[in-house]
Amino acid sequence: MNESMKKELYQSVQYIAQNYLSAYDNVSEQRAVTIADEDTIKKIRNIGFPKNGRPLKNVIDEMVKEVYTNQAIMQHPRFLAFVPSPATPISWLADVLTYSYNPHAGSWLQSSSASCIEQEVIKWLCQQAGYPNSAGGLFVSGGSMSNLTALITARNVKLSENEYAKGVAYLSRQTHSCVARDLRIMGLLTEQIKNIPSDDKYCMDISHLEQEIIKDTKAGKKPFVVVATAGTTNTGSIDSLNEIADLCEKYNMWMHVDGAYGGSVLVSPKYKHLLDGISRADSITWDAHKWLFQTYGCSMVLMKNGRYLINCFSTHPEYLKDAVIENDQTNYWDWGPELTRPARSLKLWFTIQTLGTEKLSQMVEHGIQLAEWAENEIKKYQEWEIITPAQLAIVNFRYSSTDLDEHLLDMINARISQKMIDDGFACVLTTKLKGKTVLRICAIHPDATEDDMRNTVRLLVDYAKQVKSEYKL
Repeated sequence: MNESMKKELYQSVQYIAQNYLSAYDNVSEQRAVTIADEDTIKKIRNIGFPKNGRPLKNVIDEMVKEVYTNQAIMQHPRFLAFVPSPATPISWLADVLTYSYNPHAGSWLQSSSASCIEQEVIKWLCQQAGYPNSAGGLFVSGGSMSNLTALITARNVKLSENEYAKGVAYLSRQTHSCVARDLRIMGLLTEQIKNIPSDDKYCMDISHLEQEIIKDTKAGKKPFVVVATAGTTNTGSIDSLNEIADLCEKYNMWMHVDGAYGGSVLVSPKYKHLLDGISRADSITWDAHKWLFQTYGCSMVLMKNGRYLINCFSTHPEYLKDAVIENDQTNYWDWGPELTRPARSLKLWFTIQTLGTEKLSQMVEHGIQLAEWAENEIKKYQEWEIITPAQLAIVNFRYSSTDLDEHLLDMINARISQKMIDDGFACVLTTKLKGKTVLRICAIHPDATEDDMRNTVRLLVDYAKQVKSEYKL
């Protein structure tokens, strides 16, 4: 690299940092969601791919102005849709560091210190879950890959290859959609994926679950895994973990817990009791890029017996022989489906080292308080209905009126959400619960305030009045 290029890169890094930090300083004043207009999309499509390179500064400006400004700002304190990722600037800085040095986190030879940190972070996370010393795990890209890794391991442990076609997996109707997709990727057929009804609290119906297990066993099938959820995406509900663990022990099945976002309450001494029983699970999915405030993608799969991962995924081709140090050190390419893998653990380690575990706990607990403030504000308005109370930072509610039919109410609530997106003050989307269109708030941003929550609800109430006027109601 010549001196001119070094200077240009140095100036570019400074410019990018200044732009990022400036945007973060006034993020609450920006639109929560900006969708690129037709002119912008046309401009991007017309850029093409030049034969000769363009000035670095011009390309960076283009990225900042045309790409990064047209998106949902997940670190916006009033982005309240999905389960957002309000990444801290500390995680961003750790990303800059990690991707600058670009370690390959596959083997001890390639990244011994990074592998050591991954071991230590996994060990700490397993301790929060109440796992024994035999536990292990690894970092993957997201909840979908974490669940897939756990489910493949479950099948490997509980079924012989000749039994794969008979295997049955059990989910709740509130289980995240990626789990069924993962099972499809594994080759399971429709009849091998059982969706168990939910109760009035949107938790898996345990009685129905056992009935299905008994019925399938009598039919000569092989029930092998139950996927419980610690914090459903729709309502924040937590399945009855101890009861599911009892059934899994009774019928010799694997218990997996999808705690992609809800697992983060384990870092809170005040709320970790909500996940009582999770220590009995064979495996856990936990996303740091949700409620642990990391940039994408940073997920963990934890295993009560870490050796199961090695038994399932380890391979020893001749071209990797010299890259393996035979001293019982961890080579993470033997623990999961990825051979080439970035050092995802470093940013979480960096964040914890910088903030401390107590501050991280407080940030998680703040999200629970935010949803409670939103619920409190909603209850002030006569024609508004709480569908599910605040739990794990999620609250579901809707505009409702006994004078209007359900179809019209669904249209009104959907229109209220769209008005909020168009306004840009906040992002509140809808979901379906018991056939009704409802508004859903997921509030986990550590910088969001009580005013943010109450003002968002007040604006939704104003939009309801506007929509009724539009419909001449």
